[in-house]
Amino acid sequence: MARLPGKIIDFHVHLFPDKLFDAIWNSFIKNYGWNIIHRYYYGECIERLRQGGVNIIVYSNYAHRAGVAEGLNQWNTKILEEHDGLYCFAAYHPDDPNALEMAGCLVENPKILGFKLHHLVQNIYPYDQRLWPLYEMVIKKNKHILFHTGTGPVGNQYVGLESFTRALEKFPELGATVAHLGAHEYEGFLGLLERYPNLYLDTAFCFLPPPYQGYTLGPDYLEKYKSRILYGSDYPNLITPREAEIENLLKMGLSQDFYNKVFYDNGMKLIRSLTGENC
Repeated sequence: MARLPGKIIDFHVHLFPDKLFDAIWNSFIKNYGWNIIHRYYYGECIERLRQGGVNIIVYSNYAHRAGVAEGLNQWNTKILEEHDGLYCFAAYHPDDPNALEMAGCLVENPKILGFKLHHLVQNIYPYDQRLWPLYEMVIKKNKHILFHTGTGPVGNQYVGLESFTRALEKFPELGATVAHLGAHEYEGFLGLLERYPNLYLDTAFCFLPPPYQGYTLGPDYLEKYKSRILYGSDYPNLITPREAEIENLLKMGLSQDFYNKVFYDNGMKLIRSLTGENC
């Protein structure tokens, strides 16, 4: 039977300062009725993921409005210095007057892989012209963007395949990962991998047990694109145990090559390409 590799890279973790975590968890209950079961602050999150076999943690946070990114990124820089095996997609908001200057300084840090754009929360389209200078800089500096741009787990007018495709058509060289396999438009987002060689998808929130309806296309797509998929847990913002998604992926009976690539090899290859480090 196929098994997990000895080392795991989790490419979709959320770390925030404690007060922001509290606010986010409360908003999940208020807006979606989601009770987050892993209510751990950042230090305990890191410790628990390590205990769960995660060798390298790639986390993100996002600026839900202008004026938030600078403080978050000062915090990011601090905890990246404190922990080995930790990498970050930093916060960015195009309405900050110093947004691009701040981003330019951040990408000089090899542990900052790029930036997180959460279009559902930030209420910005992926093709918004305010983001074009960021995309141009990311391409020039060989960095990456983690996009929350799918319609799942919930959606609004700012997300979806069409909106994201418009951005890629303008910036086809952009290095990017789409969270949640592009849920719920799985087939469309997977199809983008054929046209855009610097695009990846992550698995976060896609293999939860019922009643949540996640990935439904079966094993063939996963095997076909196994070199372009990254394991992500969405930890700690989960409504089921972290282990449940891993168990469900293993139950699919995919090839050992799939599990090796998705849980470690693809992530390591991408980190090395973005940092130049032999980590």
